[in-house]
Amino acid sequence: MLSGNVAIEAVAYVLAPHRITSKSIEAQIEKTMNRLNLKPGMLEGLTGIRERRFWDPGVMPSEVATLAARKVIARAGIDQDKIDCLINTSVCKDYIEPSVASLVHGNLNLSPNCMNYDIGNACLGFMDAMVTMILMIEAGMIRYGLIVDGEGSREAVEATIKRLQTDDVAEQVFRENFATLTLGSGAVAMILCHKDRSTSGHIINGSVTRAATQHNRLCLGQKDHMIADAHRVLVHGVELAHTTWKLACQTLDNWRDETIDLYIPHQVSARNMDALNRTLGLTPEKAHLNFYTLGNIGPAALPITLAMAEEEGRTLPDSHVALMGIGSGLNCTMMSVTW
Repeated sequence: MLSGNVAIEAVAYVLAPHRITSKSIEAQIEKTMNRLNLKPGMLEGLTGIRERRFWDPGVMPSEVATLAARKVIARAGIDQDKIDCLINTSVCKDYIEPSVASLVHGNLNLSPNCMNYDIGNACLGFMDAMVTMILMIEAGMIRYGLIVDGEGSREAVEATIKRLQTDDVAEQVFRENFATLTLGSGAVAMILCHKDRSTSGHIINGSVTRAATQHNRLCLGQKDHMIADAHRVLVHGVELAHTTWKLACQTLDNWRDETIDLYIPHQVSARNMDALNRTLGLTPEKAHLNFYTLGNIGPAALPITLAMAEEEGRTLPDSHVALMGIGSGLNCTMMSVTW
């Protein structure tokens, strides 16, 4: 999909308050690790994740998504009655129904004319919402679009720790549950609009998407339980990223490492990033990374990373920014932005 007419007007995020170290998690499952002859420090050693964050117990995705939404509306300086569509992309849900989007819409007291619904596609959901908003804005259906995401990992991680504390946990079960221990928490919101309305000038040039759904059962998640074949997710995820990268090179202008100034990738672990850099031939120093202290925040990870890169002065005017998302399923999207 080629664009050039839609801008990222603003991005804002909220981080959960409680820092949970990998060492503290391992301390809770030390007995099981000793029995399975697993070395202390493997959680941080294999992933690079020193800590992740939790919300207070009982905090709902819609609550934190609302906080991020209020922050981004204030940052954009727009009249919220001009927001014509709200999309939530959270993997975490308050309820099976109604949608998280409807809860955030009500919390914000948005216009009854503002469409609202959820889009779910694992860790790729936020980028899918961006593509959807681009199409609606270019068609003249909406003026401003608001995307929100609120993720909380406390329930899943604590339930997994409890599961791994039992005396009969086998090594295979431990490895299947390992990826859950990398999950973090956070909330983010983004406003998109037509370039003629924009004051930011952060133009989305286009995007490409590829699927490899023959691998759709490598990561299976429930509210309090996720099992994953981390090795195969890495291998086949990087393979899919490679084919998506090649399509981007054919489709998007200036899509090559030499002409990309900054990479904003979905972030899982150090091993995944190393494999991605090697396979795609990326310059590692161009990637903005925060998984060391935030873990894997699902679909919120990429937009939070973009907002943090902006705060730290890495998104220079007219720089070429590559957004690179992937989600279990497997699906991958790469998007070109001129900042």
